[in-house]
Amino acid sequence: MVLTLGAPILKAGAQDEVAPGPNSIGFESIGLDEGDALVVAPGHTAVPFLRWGDPIMAGAPEWDFGNQTAAAQEQQFGYNCDWIGFMPLPVGSGASDHGLLVVNHEYTNPELMFAGYITPNPEFAAVAAVTPDASPVDATPVAAGATPVATGDPVEVPEFLVNTSQEIVDVELAAHGLSVVEIQRDASGQWSVMLDSEYNRRITGMTPMEVTGPAAGIDLLKTSEDETGMTVLGTLNNCAGGYTPWGTALTGEENFQQYFANLAQLPEDDPIRLAHERYGLTEGASDRLWEEFYPRFDVTQEPNEPFRFGWVVEIDPYDPNSTPKKRTALGRNKHEGATSAIAPGGQVAFYTGDDERFDYAYKFVTAASYDPDNRDANLDLLDEGILYVAIFNDDGSGEWIPLIHGEGPLTEENGFASQGEVLAMTRQAADLLGATKMDRPEDFETNPVTGKVYLVCTNNSRRVLEETDEANPRPNNFAGHIIEITETDNDHAATTFTWEIFILAGDVADSGVWYGGSTDVSPFAAPDNIAFDTVGNIWISTDGMPNNLPGNDGLFVAA
Repeated sequence: MVLTLGAPILKAGAQDEVAPGPNSIGFESIGLDEGDALVVAPGHTAVPFLRWGDPIMAGAPEWDFGNQTAAAQEQQFGYNCDWIGFMPLPVGSGASDHGLLVVNHEYTNPELMFAGYITPNPEFAAVAAVTPDASPVDATPVAAGATPVATGDPVEVPEFLVNTSQEIVDVELAAHGLSVVEIQRDASGQWSVMLDSEYNRRITGMTPMEVTGPAAGIDLLKTSEDETGMTVLGTLNNCAGGYTPWGTALTGEENFQQYFANLAQLPEDDPIRLAHERYGLTEGASDRLWEEFYPRFDVTQEPNEPFRFGWVVEIDPYDPNSTPKKRTALGRNKHEGATSAIAPGGQVAFYTGDDERFDYAYKFVTAASYDPDNRDANLDLLDEGILYVAIFNDDGSGEWIPLIHGEGPLTEENGFASQGEVLAMTRQAADLLGATKMDRPEDFETNPVTGKVYLVCTNNSRRVLEETDEANPRPNNFAGHIIEITETDNDHAATTFTWEIFILAGDVADSGVWYGGSTDVSPFAAPDNIAFDTVGNIWISTDGMPNNLPGNDGLFVAA
């Protein structure tokens, strides 16, 4: 991915007819670029800091591409970084030169990780190429008629041809999750990894996690390996994240459905199957075939295992011996992340998007108040509170509708036996409440200067004209948009709000595109994550822009 740092949205920038130049942000903007290079603003440099396989613990082995093991990967930096959080040392200090880097590792690409690996699912690769100089692993066909392939010319893939193995799957599981790494900047400005740090740790797809909150221990979360429904192995597909005011990290489990297989083998009228269908579980074999080695990923053997994923996970990076907690009170969906804001009454609100076309925006408000003077008193705040889903009315008003068992349609007659089941089937509950179907609601962030809340909707190419509304105004919304939300009385615990479109992304020459009324801008598309700096500038990263505009994904900023 090419990073185009600092092309301003509302300032002169990277259109062909607008020359890049200086701006009020404090650095010189650069133009959009389609080249295969990392491009940063003049006067800035970009260097590799942590790479997949780099040791992050004292005594960890160096990365060895041809001899990977799960034991080594558990001591090395994980694969495919997403959210990156910096948490100062000591806790609460506000230091910017010494802290803990908390990094999500969203998913693995085994076809890039292992020499000779053949992508097993023909939907992902119709042709597998195995080169003569590769070092292929043993081929193990899993479909009738499949033929093992070692080396040679590219071959047609009949159904599921796979040469994966227990060893490969174990490395993949170890490469998922998170890394926590202590880093420090010296007087010359250079950053270093502190390999001997007591804080450094890997959290993986096999790390024991505690389930907390209303869904802990409900029948839907019980399996043959965990009859209590209270302990889960691992966290998967960790996408965006966030912080709590008390200094813990939150990571969102997003596209967990891809790891589970064989949904179509459950009876069509099975309530468990119907529940999983709403989350898009794979009907046949998964694309990585983990189910061949771990029965928990096969829903015919462990039909409840998928209910144990799709949560927000809280991690205390300042306590390396702490157990990560899946906080079920925040609901279960394809979480992009979780962003916190303190309400005037002391409760803490957490905003989170469900990253799927036509899914919803949520807010959780704690029952108890945050105590800034007692960190330990806050460590279980996320277990009690109310989860809300958003309705965006066409007149610019909005409502946060509570997901509470026994209220409205959320009853046993409609398939919810308890509050835990409402949360385990959050999407179905929100469906019944009539929430507004959004264009892939991803990141949610608050502006620290104004208190306003911003929701990123990445895109939705499947929306047709008849399905548009004021909050999702474009059919075939390839470019995405951003919504600005103002909570009533600037209270993040409020149940009403007003909203307006902040940006309709895309080419400024196209109809239906809007950059705050300005045309002298650097266009972008497919906004994914956003962040605000301390003076209120919004920084926007894109994911998928080349599908819409002649330029690579990048980082954009608006004053």
